[in-house]
Amino acid sequence: MTVCTKVTDLGQATATELLALYASGKASPVEATQAALDRIDRFNPAVNAYCHVDHQGALASARQSEQRWQQGQPVGPLDGVPSSIKDLTLTIGMPTRKGSRTTSASGPWDVDAPYSARMRAAGAVLLGKTTSPEFGWKGVTDNPLYGITRNPWNTRCTAGGSSGGAGAAAALNMGVLHQGSDAGGSIRIPCGFTGTFGLKSTFGLVPQWPASAMTTLSHLGPMTRTVRDSALMMTVTSAPDQRDWYAAAITERDWQQDLERGVKGLKIAYSPTLGYVSVDPEIAALVRQAVNRLADMGAIIEEVDPGFSDPLEMFNTLWFAGAAKVVALLSPDQRAMVDPGFLAIAEQGSRIGIVEYMKAQDARAALGQQMAEFHARYDALITPTLPLVAFEAGHNVPPGSGLEHWMNWTPFSYPFNLTQQPAASVPCGLTSAGLPAGVHVVADKYNDALVMQICQAIESSQPPSFPSEPLSPAA
Repeated sequence: MTVCTKVTDLGQATATELLALYASGKASPVEATQAALDRIDRFNPAVNAYCHVDHQGALASARQSEQRWQQGQPVGPLDGVPSSIKDLTLTIGMPTRKGSRTTSASGPWDVDAPYSARMRAAGAVLLGKTTSPEFGWKGVTDNPLYGITRNPWNTRCTAGGSSGGAGAAAALNMGVLHQGSDAGGSIRIPCGFTGTFGLKSTFGLVPQWPASAMTTLSHLGPMTRTVRDSALMMTVTSAPDQRDWYAAAITERDWQQDLERGVKGLKIAYSPTLGYVSVDPEIAALVRQAVNRLADMGAIIEEVDPGFSDPLEMFNTLWFAGAAKVVALLSPDQRAMVDPGFLAIAEQGSRIGIVEYMKAQDARAALGQQMAEFHARYDALITPTLPLVAFEAGHNVPPGSGLEHWMNWTPFSYPFNLTQQPAASVPCGLTSAGLPAGVHVVADKYNDALVMQICQAIESSQPPSFPSEPLSPAA
């Protein structure tokens, strides 16, 4: 297996490195964009990370950026950095098909969602759209319109979902900065499976419009190779937008400023299983090693569970109801085009009564209160990101597992969509099969900076490695 651990060409540079090269005149946005497009052309056929690539538009944007840098007048903190947007997010000039044959390719695509608008205004070069399951409904990425997205570490395996295209693109540096969305784990699952970093920011911190079908479960955030690059994206994207009624009224800040504060003196709860999850022994060992390194750096680690039982029933009540809302808006002909798995949960959602739905909301509020009280005692909570390694692509659950839904194998992620807390996945090594494992870091609402600070410490203690190309093990 071949992996790269340092920059060997412009196509492997981070955003931070590219910006320094632009400022010094040692590289140009056109060169970096062409390198990113070359990597997409080489690698995308094997992994299907992108469902749309705008070669001409990206190069035109890069040429404009190059002129600004030559004049010493970059337009923003991402000027010239090759980036992508998820196929669920509206982007001017690019189709947003949501992985669904029920959508039309004709558009018009004349509106930017807040995330796309912020990235564009900051000077980012938008390369294209990354793949998602249909309407972002599950924890793996395949859909009736674009097919299966595969894992760069083993192309027989899934890259996770629903931001699986962004995860695969980040692992291979097919573009440097990638947008994800997460209503039950959809940033953290693919980051865990692909060995990349991703942050599910506090709900409302990064504005979202149009609102997700899953409304207050859905969070937006960055997916990158490094924590610092994600902090750079957060600086650009985490500010209110008047179109998002749910957006938090928080002033803009530089999210990079606290990354190097370290973990000395932080009181961190380490819960290997949340008290009820069965975890692959190799993943458990890799996560424990990362936690031990935090202790060596001065963190105060206490092995303790947060004390709640599996909230799957309340999550499914809310999630399935959201699916039902999406399907209710489709015509009979459109429904015939939809992923059967999505139709099945929508059917379950359609049978949920208002009393049952409101009871789930009450239970959710109680869970949120419980976690707020927990964080009065602990600065952060650490768990594994996932209890298993990436499994065979093209399946919603591991073959032979007997599991019914994707939620059954993502028990560490969805509880913190219910509570709306910031949560991130940072890589912590590879298993004996050469597949990544991730550490899941959670903090109290609006304490996203602390999440990234802890993740930066983990990353610095064990710098991640990445595949130099999509790996396809011999049969």
